[in-house]
Amino acid sequence: MRDILKISSLENDQLKFFSKLKKKKYREEAKLFLAEGRKFLEYSENASYVLFREDIPIEETILEKFNCPIISLSSKCFEKVSVQENSQGVIILYSYKNIVLSRDARQLIILDDIQDPGNLGTIIRLVDASGFSDIILTKNSVDYYNEKVVRSSMGSIFHVNLHTMEKIEIVDYLKKQQYNIVVTSLQEDSIPYMEMSLDERNAFVFGNEGHGVSKEFLEIADEKVIIPISGQAESLNVAMALGILLFYSRDLKRVLE
Repeated sequence: MRDILKISSLENDQLKFFSKLKKKKYREEAKLFLAEGRKFLEYSENASYVLFREDIPIEETILEKFNCPIISLSSKCFEKVSVQENSQGVIILYSYKNIVLSRDARQLIILDDIQDPGNLGTIIRLVDASGFSDIILTKNSVDYYNEKVVRSSMGSIFHVNLHTMEKIEIVDYLKKQQYNIVVTSLQEDSIPYMEMSLDERNAFVFGNEGHGVSKEFLEIADEKVIIPISGQAESLNVAMALGILLFYSRDLKRVLE
């Protein structure tokens, strides 16, 4: 049987520490992030703590997979850490992944100042589902360890490599590594995405929800592409656009190979 610690006081120092991790500043200091929901019981690697509400039964066989402290929290204590209204009563704290950007990555996703955590979580899930693995975010993008991002990724955050860089660093990297740079844009010289050309190494750039892709990336684009809209919709959500483009490019690469 696993030893289970119990916390029932709101003044407990460890509880206060867990609660602070809802803020980016403290996540970065501790190199820990929160993942809430029973779904995350499937992921034991890099887990630092398993927290569960005292009224939530968790099978012993599941807990045995975790090589970290298991802590039972009273309902009031759990509420202090939880970020969900209708929580499933399980929160797992994970260590940050130490990832180095591989120079061998043939397909990169560049996210330019993405702000909405739900969008980013969905994007991570789509990148995983389409068989890609590396995402670079600009410094002004939402923190990918934000609890809403983690939750909406549905576990895919553990399957993709996430990096954050300054725009100028990204531009320099793409040029030095000779990526074919495909930028989504509504400009006059944009072509339908079905006509894009792919190379051995491609970087797909997606822009901010309100302002699109910034000029730094537009200036170095090898191709600017657009997703034609046939109906009355004004535009597509960035995650939807990314899904269309990545699945198409994946299948196109297979045909070309």
